[in-house]
Amino acid sequence: MYSSTEDKLFPQKYTFQIKGCLHSLNKPKVMGIINLTPDSFFEGSRVPTDKKLVLLEAEKKISEGVDFLDLGGYSTRPGAVDISVEEEIKRVIPVVLEIKKNFPETLISIDTFRSAVAKAAIEAGADLVNDISAGNLDPEMLPLIGQLGVPYIAMHLRGTAQTMQNETDYSNLVSEVLSYFVNKIEQFKKFGIKDVIIDPGFGFAKNSAQNFELLRHLSSLKRLGLPVLVGISRKSMIYKTLNISANEALNGTTALNMYALLQGANILRVHDVKEAKETIQLFKQLHP
Repeated sequence: MYSSTEDKLFPQKYTFQIKGCLHSLNKPKVMGIINLTPDSFFEGSRVPTDKKLVLLEAEKKISEGVDFLDLGGYSTRPGAVDISVEEEIKRVIPVVLEIKKNFPETLISIDTFRSAVAKAAIEAGADLVNDISAGNLDPEMLPLIGQLGVPYIAMHLRGTAQTMQNETDYSNLVSEVLSYFVNKIEQFKKFGIKDVIIDPGFGFAKNSAQNFELLRHLSSLKRLGLPVLVGISRKSMIYKTLNISANEALNGTTALNMYALLQGANILRVHDVKEAKETIQLFKQLHP
């Protein structure tokens, strides 16, 4: 990855490699969520691991212009039930194989904090790894990413999915998130990890007020010199604030996604691809 000074809004220009091909994040991209879990917080995102249903969902998102599909077999909502590595692999690997068989050009991200799952998914054809723990929950993850040479999405998290809601005590949230990533970047360098995308982790070890504080200061993360992924789609910071359900939170998601883009977000991780692509299209009119 490299940066230049050509951009009028934010100076960084980003590229990353996947299987020998160069990909650009100079313009915002959309990552579409496919949850292969029975207990993800947004019921509308749950896709049973039935080949036909998964392919229909993948085809819908691809037709709407998705740039990445993010497949996850382990629910990381607050208080989520822990499952075995074997069960997670059972959920995701057949889906990776099926999507790559039918849509070989589609880029697949594997959403996991377990190195064994990441390794199996990359071997099955996945292209990048999305780790909520940035390597904290599995000591084998960072060495594996360095060995595989795949792009790595590293998120800010305290604790685990089961304990993170008790880990919201910060002296200075934005400074602590920045420090977290500064330290992580040094770790990544040691393991030879070259292509890194950072995710501030909205909803992970952060309460609603902290989520909005982090979003207000999202542009602060740009000083790290790395692309930023924002995942706020239909989360409780939206639906609890508006006193609605996750099913009704699309409008709020769109509003905050536009704000995130104005703060320099490079990737929007969403349930609703069409609306996110439209948001980016309008954003480009504001910042051509």
